[in-house]
Amino acid sequence: MLITQTPLRMSFAGGGTDLKDFYGSEPGMVLSTTIDKYVYVLLKERYDERIVLSWTHKEIVNSVDEIRHELIREGMRLTGLGQGVEVITTADIPSEGSGLGSSSAVMVGLLNAFYAHRGEAVSAERLAQEACRIEVEVLQKPIGKQDQYIAAYGNFRQFTFHPDGSVTNERVVISKEMRRLLQSSCLLFYTNRTRSASLVLQEQKQNTLERRAILRAMKQQVVALRDCLEKGDLQAVGGLLHEGWCLKRQMASQISDTELDAMYTTARKAGALGGKLLGAGGGGFMLLLCPLERQEPVRQALKGYREMPFRFESDGSKVIFNIKRDTWKL
Repeated sequence: MLITQTPLRMSFAGGGTDLKDFYGSEPGMVLSTTIDKYVYVLLKERYDERIVLSWTHKEIVNSVDEIRHELIREGMRLTGLGQGVEVITTADIPSEGSGLGSSSAVMVGLLNAFYAHRGEAVSAERLAQEACRIEVEVLQKPIGKQDQYIAAYGNFRQFTFHPDGSVTNERVVISKEMRRLLQSSCLLFYTNRTRSASLVLQEQKQNTLERRAILRAMKQQVVALRDCLEKGDLQAVGGLLHEGWCLKRQMASQISDTELDAMYTTARKAGALGGKLLGAGGGGFMLLLCPLERQEPVRQALKGYREMPFRFESDGSKVIFNIKRDTWKL
């Protein structure tokens, strides 16, 4: 039996430029980090040849082709995993519509578990590439590539997505003092609703050509934000997040609405420097940057919304338990 732990992610800047509609003609760029909220995949060998799956539903099937969970099915196909296994997936938060990259974290965690079960240790790069291949190419999901990459690698990272399909990965080096300051200044609130990222991203994809200038401005924020983080300028980080909020709202009609705008405006009036809806937008979690001395007024102003404490995570997807004995099967 083995268990993989894959972190969820928080994107700070550049979201949308990781879609092929943008990076297919010019490089896209994002800056993200992982947090201490996880997707877990448990895999164990069965005594028979059936495949048993437990996720939101339970499946008991005789072959990979019968599997309804498309990520598990395609992951097993790609890795060559066959019959006689039980797979359980669970997460610290709801696995859909959170804005924290949970779907891609599931995909990366599944691949990591499947390869580990086969006795193969694969690189973060391979996990990310193959997760992208399944979600974007095989399943034709209207999503980008940043979620798979940050889930596989972990920590603060800048990714550049090139027209030829390659991805450049750079770790963003932040001082311990700035990391502590940033950690203590970030508040995460649930907007009390989830949304279909595919619907929001589908509209954004359709708008990519005519709103390319907005996406270029969002990409340039990555360079500016990285500079502020490395210099330790928290005030400037807050200003850039607010600028990003204003830019992102222009990309699709479903990214924000009257209620979400009011939530963000209320937080700003109470003392938040800036913030953003994580992921595609339309719901899920809202990140706010707020100095310690202003946090209690912000919490009071948003008392109708649940706050989720979190910490930054340094690692990407990893096997946290693996006990393998000689199989009794021939």
